Amino acid sequence: MSSVLNFLENKSILITGGAGFLAKIFAEKVLRTQPNVKKLYLLIRAADNKSALLRLQNEVIGKALFKVLKQKMGSNFNSFISEKISVVAGDITCEDLGIKECNIKEQLWREIDVIVNLAATTNFDERYDLSLYLNTFGAKHVLDFAKKCTNFQVLVQVSTAYVSGERGGLIQESPYYKGDTLNGRPGLDFEFEKKLIKEKLQDLEAEGANEEAIKYVMRDMGLERAKHWGWPNVYVFTKALGEMFLMHEKGDIPLVILRPTIVTSTFKEPFAGWVEGIRTIDSLAVAYGKGRLPCFVGDPDSVVDVIPGDMVSNAILVAAMIHANEKGNPRIYQVGSSVKNPTTFSTLHEVAYQYFQRHPWINKEGKPIQVGHVRVLGSMDSFKRYLTLHYLLPLKALELANIAFCQSFKGTFMEQTRKINFVMRLIDIYRPYLFFKGIYDDSNTEKLRIAARNRGVETDIFYFDPKAIDWEDYFMNIHLPGLVKYVFK
Repeated sequence: MSSVLNFLENKSILITGGAGFLAKIFAEKVLRTQPNVKKLYLLIRAADNKSALLRLQNEVIGKALFKVLKQKMGSNFNSFISEKISVVAGDITCEDLGIKECNIKEQLWREIDVIVNLAATTNFDERYDLSLYLNTFGAKHVLDFAKKCTNFQVLVQVSTAYVSGERGGLIQESPYYKGDTLNGRPGLDFEFEKKLIKEKLQDLEAEGANEEAIKYVMRDMGLERAKHWGWPNVYVFTKALGEMFLMHEKGDIPLVILRPTIVTSTFKEPFAGWVEGIRTIDSLAVAYGKGRLPCFVGDPDSVVDVIPGDMVSNAILVAAMIHANEKGNPRIYQVGSSVKNPTTFSTLHEVAYQYFQRHPWINKEGKPIQVGHVRVLGSMDSFKRYLTLHYLLPLKALELANIAFCQSFKGTFMEQTRKINFVMRLIDIYRPYLFFKGIYDDSNTEKLRIAARNRGVETDIFYFDPKAIDWEDYFMNIHLPGLVKYVFK
């Protein structure tokens, strides 16, 4: 097979996390470039098919992302979507992906050729139970489902490059096997972690803890268990566990593990600059543009590894085609830019400064927000001193100097202290990435690009080479305008 378009023809593809950012980009690309695909099944978390269909209309095809396809199909768009997309209500945290209707399950087992697992929680501070059930046991349930498909060709598990944890240097495209840990501590076991969660939830229920208290305890537990085994947060820990599960249980299922770095707005297709939600570094850009980023904590010369969403989608498609029906050891692909075309936080900051100087954000009062160069704090200690000097001490002085209003100022002081403690927690979670010294090797991914070229794959359509990107131009003319258009509120 030498053509992705030929590969996709008459294929049935199950996409989990069907309402997510990458899932939408992937589905739109397939439909626009190969209208002769047999069917895209979008697994969407919902109570029933009616609710899932409503989410499809509002959160998927109703998005601006699909405007090019709408223009291409014209009056046939709705009938085309009805023919090519089937929405399935389900939940990968459950056996058989939570699909309740037997006839739908049996239809999928008969028809599915390819599964792309994009369902995940990417929250660095997620509850441990939610993160483990979705990112780890969810991967197991997807694999089990694939094993029941009679004509199955390949499973693509979309993980994250940051399963590597905090280590620096050149990070290889190496697999994780059952029991591997980043700190060498022995004894990591999926079922034991699940048992710990069950016991903790039973203890909390016996104590009569309310839902809010349970949430915070489970969130703290996730961070504690991740650090116990050497990972910096619950997201990357549970995604690494998911990879281990697949490596251990895959059997004869053809498997590809794809690890993107930080995924950003589309580079070219279906048009440049489409983005959805605040994605990691975008939280800094949004806060900066709105005048709410007085300082930056981190090393401005650190490489920030970003990759546009359409390139990730294209890499998924090429990898699926190349490795379809290929048994044996799965191939791991790190899809990023830090080796081939790196950029730094200082470049991002300078481009953001130039952009918001020329195009200031207009606040609710109709006034333009003026931005300046952000003060860079090069260590956590300097950040703590900054908070104390600029926030805690002035509030404390105000409280002490106004004895008559002590209670009200005490309330203000306590509230500000809580906010600062919350910020400190977030900074602690993101700290490994603000001072990150790792570079993600993409040797396998480069071999995939070479194999695609050699086989005559449509590399002009399914491009994923970061060397094509001029980062200053991309951030100035594509990403930041897209962020303002689709994300700023």
